[in-house]
Amino acid sequence: MVLLLRVVISSGEARRVQLSQVPESVARLIDALREKLQLQGEFSLQFEDPDFGNALCVLSDISELPQERAVLHIQRNIPSLPNELDTHSLASISSLSTASTSSSSSLSPPACSSTYLRSRSEWPTPFPIPSLSYDIELKLRRGNETFEKTKKGIDVTRDKKMEVLDKIAQTVFDIKAYPDGDEIESIASALVQKHPCLREPGRGKGYEGWLLSIKDKLNNYRAKLRKAGCTEVNINKKRKADDNWSSYTLKRAKRGEVNHVPEHPSNHNDDSLEEQRLLLVEETRKARKDMAVIREKMQLTFSLRRREVIEDQPIVAQIQERWSALFLEEQICEEFFRVTNKDLLETFRAAIDKYTTKLLRLYRARKGAFGHDMEDLLRNLDEKTSDIVAHRKSAVLEGLPLFLREDPTKLFKKCLGTDPEDGQTKGVSVGVLVVLEDEVSVASSSANIQNISIVLEEIIVLEKLSDIPTGLAYLFGLIYALNLSYPKELKYTFDAVQNVFMELGSGCTQRVRSLQNKLLL
Repeated sequence: MVLLLRVVISSGEARRVQLSQVPESVARLIDALREKLQLQGEFSLQFEDPDFGNALCVLSDISELPQERAVLHIQRNIPSLPNELDTHSLASISSLSTASTSSSSSLSPPACSSTYLRSRSEWPTPFPIPSLSYDIELKLRRGNETFEKTKKGIDVTRDKKMEVLDKIAQTVFDIKAYPDGDEIESIASALVQKHPCLREPGRGKGYEGWLLSIKDKLNNYRAKLRKAGCTEVNINKKRKADDNWSSYTLKRAKRGEVNHVPEHPSNHNDDSLEEQRLLLVEETRKARKDMAVIREKMQLTFSLRRREVIEDQPIVAQIQERWSALFLEEQICEEFFRVTNKDLLETFRAAIDKYTTKLLRLYRARKGAFGHDMEDLLRNLDEKTSDIVAHRKSAVLEGLPLFLREDPTKLFKKCLGTDPEDGQTKGVSVGVLVVLEDEVSVASSSANIQNISIVLEEIIVLEKLSDIPTGLAYLFGLIYALNLSYPKELKYTFDAVQNVFMELGSGCTQRVRSLQNKLLL
């Protein structure tokens, strides 16, 4: 039985591990994790127990581990040195209150490299207002008690306000560098809910002033981080686009990316990571690849790769040449998880299972509004006599562009095996190529699939996939891994995959929101 694990190594780093079978003992499990994650030193394991609301429990016997999927927490048995950086998480960046970084650079990092990666995949609700200094917390507690009796707030001095805003800015950046308007409003709302004495008098919501202050503070905080050299905000600064003085290019996360452009791991810079990349290329070219080595090097060079992809925006052929391992099936999933903290195949397949029946019902109810294409799709589905579940899932995905009034042939291109390869991919910027057997026509409902491939910029980057849902999932994963834009002619389809199936990001188009509402009925 396959065992899928989410291993929390530190507050700023979590890794996805898949074992082909459940180890015989806890000791064997620790050995397997040590090998796959390249962990050093002695440690024990805790697991999130679903029987107790996912509270942490010490894993003393392998039978206690939840079946198929589990979340494990690494507990180091040797205490950290007092001057050691606290797991080198993203919080070490967020602790900057000024543009100076001299104190952090003077600390000696540990022997093993740690990465600056966020661990949350979604904006928290409610927002966790951070703890303040003891004297400020004491004053707010007294103020809250007085507010309950008199409904009068306290006078907020400049020092109090600055500390509140500083702590909030640090906490926000640990979660997301550029929160949207609704997310910022949720911060202000959570603040006055936790500390009613900070509520502003009047008929409004009671936090309008705090809302403006938080927005200004976040802008100022990002400016300080930019001066300090923080990659994620520095890469997003305004710059002239291709000598066009009338426009600028901005490169912030827009589609729910959690780790958009992270900092380099400790002990590494551009030169050392380039050396690791060359070792990765050498390993990938071997006939018998060591997947453990590839996994380790890909994790280590993530920050370098993201900086290249986001800042330089190379074409797919160049990325293939420099990062060929990125186009391996396993690494597409791993890279997607590094960027979004979501399991690509598991999340996508679960969404297909959830929405297949509802979407087919919507297709049948309105098939007349979409012309003969939808009618042909549903008729072909009805003619199937075997493997009905798989055909239903494929039909749902092929019908999605039609339902959103887009051309499905722009996403799913079908051809015969004898067709010239350059003709199969010509004009395809992003798509799933379905190669059919030669004995039947492309339009035939009885056509057997010979091969399923992924095409990017007229190049086949992945082939021999098992089915259309898997193909679309890998295509979506590569779009995130390579930071590709959605094709204009398929923007609603990919918007639906992002927001409905994968639940990434905080906003969608009106057309996709209408589909969401229909699926809730």
